[in-house]
This record gives sequence, C-alpha cells and structure tokens, in this order.
Amino acid sequence: MSASMQASQFLASVLEQTTPLLLAALAAMITTRANILNVAVEGMMLVAAFTAIAVGEASGSASLALISAIGASAMMSLIFGFVSIVMKADFIVAGLGLNILAAGGTLFVLEQVYQDPGGLRPEVFPDLWRVPSGALSWFPIVGPAFERQSVIVFLALIAVPVCSFVLYRMPIGYALRAVGEDEPAAIAAGVHAARMKLLAVLASGLLAGLAGAQLSMDRLHFFLPDMTSGRGFIGLAATLFGGGLPWATAGAAFLFGAFGALGDRLQTFQAPPQFVLMAPYIAAVLGLILSRVRAAARSRPARIGGRAT
Repeated sequence: MSASMQASQFLASVLEQTTPLLLAALAAMITTRANILNVAVEGMMLVAAFTAIAVGEASGSASLALISAIGASAMMSLIFGFVSIVMKADFIVAGLGLNILAAGGTLFVLEQVYQDPGGLRPEVFPDLWRVPSGALSWFPIVGPAFERQSVIVFLALIAVPVCSFVLYRMPIGYALRAVGEDEPAAIAAGVHAARMKLLAVLASGLLAGLAGAQLSMDRLHFFLPDMTSGRGFIGLAATLFGGGLPWATAGAAFLFGAFGALGDRLQTFQAPPQFVLMAPYIAAVLGLILSRVRAAARSRPARIGGRAT
C-alpha cells in the first residue's frame, strides 16, 4: 500500500473519530458561552443514537431517522433547560440526572419493547447519504479521505464556521456572550437572560442529536447501551481546552479524534486493546492538564525588575 493511500485512510479514520467529538464539543461550547456547564451532552447523544436506530428500523428512512434523533435530543435539552434554568436546579446535578435518565431509559425500552437488553440490531437499515467512491480522487490524500463519508461529517465541519459567525457576527451571539460574561449587565441592557440560556441549551441539543445519530447510523447501524462511551465528556474537555472558542474547540476535538484514530492503528501492531480504548481519554486528560497550566500561567502577576506587580 502506498504512503498516500495510508495517509488517506488515516485521515478518513480521524474524520470518523472526530465527528461525534466535534459536535459534542460545539454543543458544550455554546452553553459554556452562556455560563452553563452542560454535562448532559452525553445523555442527549445517547437518546439520539437510540432514536435514530429505532425510527430507522420502523420507517426505513434515513432522513426520518436523522430528524427524529435530532428532535429527541432537542427534547432532552429542553428538559435540561427547564430543570436548570426555569426551576433553578444546579446545572451539574441536572445534567448528571439527565445522563442517568438517558442510560436507564434506553435500557428499559430495549428490555420492554425489543426484549433484548444487549442492544438493537436491525437486519436491514437505511444508509445515510455518502460521497460516492472515486468522486474526489483528483484531490490527493484529502479527497479519498472524504469519500464514503456521511453527510453528518460535512454538517459537523460546517457547524464550526457557523457557530463562529453566529457568536461573533450576529446580534443574538452578542447577547448570548453578554449573558455568559456579565448577566446583570446584560439584563440591565435589555437582554432576556433566561431566554438566551434556553436558546443556547436548545442549540446544544440539536448538535448533540447529530453527534448521537452519527455514532449509531454512520457505520454501525445498531445501538448498544452506553454506546456514547464518554464522548460527551470528551467533547466537554475539548471545549475547556479550547477556552470556549469555536475554532480552538474544533482543533482540540480533532486532536482527540486523531488520538482515537491512532489507537485504532495501533491494533495493527498488536498493541494491548486496553491501551487502544484508552487513547482518546488519555488525550483528553492531557488536554485538560495543559489548559489548566496555561490558565495558571496567564493569571500570574507580571514581573518587573524581579518583583511581581
């Protein structure tokens, strides 16, 4: 196998690994800008993944399955918003409670409706739209890597500049960031803080729905209990590593996705499977440590003549 083909295959694996992490990171990033630490992204993704497979099996339509997954995640986000913003519950407690509800609820439905707590595996499942093979072969390395990628991969890539444009170029983005940076001042300026926070949570749910659908619909075409495997929390780590900035958050998500793809490649060299599974989480931990060190360095007082000022 040529070096260019190997590079294309590795880049394709990075894109597959990064897509759910990137969407989860953007979902957490939007709520972070509204001063909401959204740990419920994991549960939203899980419900979306299950809904995608259940609706896809019943309807035979990939489009309906994708829309239903996004809708289910949006409903979960509204529940999170109602409990945490309207009812004033703690964001962390509400998010963890929603994650437990998602894990237990999907397992309950598997047992009661499908009589299979091990998962939902349709014999026939509709496939998402993909770039046809050979359509981008004229573009060396990068082109073949994007071939056979699903539409969700491209939606995830488009979501980065869209989020950046909305946050920094549109009035609604100014209002959202104002609420997150200084809520009393934003309220005094006429911004409806609760409405902005609910809007941020809803946008987070839409992105988390895409992430969950990608996990179950892209390659696997089945659902397993807890198949998100902490990707929502890795996305949150990417947000913290990126400082809540869209492009920096996306860069962190790609870094963690690259570690995941590298872990898959290590299987070729008979690396211990435990290490392969640990690779993206090791990257997330190292990223959080680095972001903390960076924040501490920025907070140190300036020194003039050997003395702190």
